[in-house]
Amino acid sequence: MGRADRPVGGVSVGIAMKKQPEQEGVVLTEAQKRARRSRSIAIALSLAALVILFYVITLVKGPIVLVRPI
Repeated sequence: MGRADRPVGGVSVGIAMKKQPEQEGVVLTEAQKRARRSRSIAIALSLAALVILFYVITLVKGPIVLVRPI
């Protein structure tokens, strides 16, 4: 067994480590969840458009980009 199952100083830490702490934290409303999702989608679409733009520019310029004076 692992170290967490052996008693340390007379206290078994294995049981304490397995218990999940209750996290209350911030609970979002449905409107906030929708807003977060729409922001995430907008960021993803913007990033995809930027990648496509770089790819198209690379294709348009072609191999002439590699021919340059050093």
